Amino acid sequence: MKILIVLPRVPYPLEKGDKLRAYHQLRILSKRHQIALFCLSDSRLHPDALEHLKAYCTEIHIHQLTAAGKVFNMLKACISGKPLQAGYFYSASAHRQLLELISRFRPDHLYCQLLRSAAYLVDVNIKKTIDYQDVFSIGLARRMKRVSPLIRWVFRMEYKRMLRYERAMFDRFDHCTIISEPDRDLIPHPDRARMVIVPNGVNFEYFSPQTRAPVYDLLFTGNMGYPPNIDSAEYLVKEILPLIHRIDPAVTLLIAGANPHKRVKALAGEMVTIAGWVPDMRDCYAQSRVFIAPMRIGTGLQNKLLEAMAMELPCITSELANAALMAAPGEEILVGTDTASYAALTMQLLRDHDFAMKTGRSGSRYVRDHFDWEVCTRKLENLITSDQ
Repeated sequence: MKILIVLPRVPYPLEKGDKLRAYHQLRILSKRHQIALFCLSDSRLHPDALEHLKAYCTEIHIHQLTAAGKVFNMLKACISGKPLQAGYFYSASAHRQLLELISRFRPDHLYCQLLRSAAYLVDVNIKKTIDYQDVFSIGLARRMKRVSPLIRWVFRMEYKRMLRYERAMFDRFDHCTIISEPDRDLIPHPDRARMVIVPNGVNFEYFSPQTRAPVYDLLFTGNMGYPPNIDSAEYLVKEILPLIHRIDPAVTLLIAGANPHKRVKALAGEMVTIAGWVPDMRDCYAQSRVFIAPMRIGTGLQNKLLEAMAMELPCITSELANAALMAAPGEEILVGTDTASYAALTMQLLRDHDFAMKTGRSGSRYVRDHFDWEVCTRKLENLITSDQ
């Protein structure tokens, strides 16, 4: 069948979770279906993006958002009561271009990622699916507690608007998907149980165990411009690591990932390395002894944990992050509950080599059994083709 996919970002390079999810979904869907891709872009196009995406798409259309357009549409959203991020990603000219593509391509199904894209398809009378992915309203509510009072009112306004938008868009699409059961249970709609859970996966041929001499003791990765990751990095360096250094001052930490915020760069020190963008993240996983992700805000399934576990790296995370992952605490993953417990679990893995190996192997088996991209995307494909 012919599927038109609408994305708020170009799904390459894969430095953000929404891009990673979209890339692998269209890659797998393209094996059995004809794909037309329509993307918005708020940054410079990567020189290799089109070459990568052409392998999976019949045609590709990228609409570059302008600075003036983003400001204008955010002001319109502010007046209309829509979420600011819905305004940020909306463009009337992009909308006209998309409608022309729909008229010409004549898709059997429309699939859009995130509520940021919903306005483009909400009034189109073709069977359509929206991927909520995460619960943005809850993410805003959690971040609200950690921002300065000066901007807290903006978060509060956006939270209320997003809450209404999540509820309203639910009934405007034929199907809704989301990344995990805990996220689905937080959607503010009485019929949320009918949402289909489509988890993320791991490319196991790429993220496979490697035997290398360790260079770093601890590792944390992710898009380091993303507020939940910034918060985790600061918590790790400023609160957890000092407790670890009281026991072993020689413990080293690597923080790697694209777009490091100035607050993340400021964390660099003698025992803390800030790597920024890394061409091959497998090098970081393979050269580290323990992966630690003390997530305190945000929602959804953490790709960083899936990748680290796939490579048999023993992992420590929070109850919040493991709620979506649902690995067995103490067996497949270790779960910290406060600063002291993170430090204690870290030292346990660093000192007990056999326990660390057992935890890493158990975690790897778990993600291989539950988070295969082909299996996960088949759930989406079955949903899309159910209307035929």
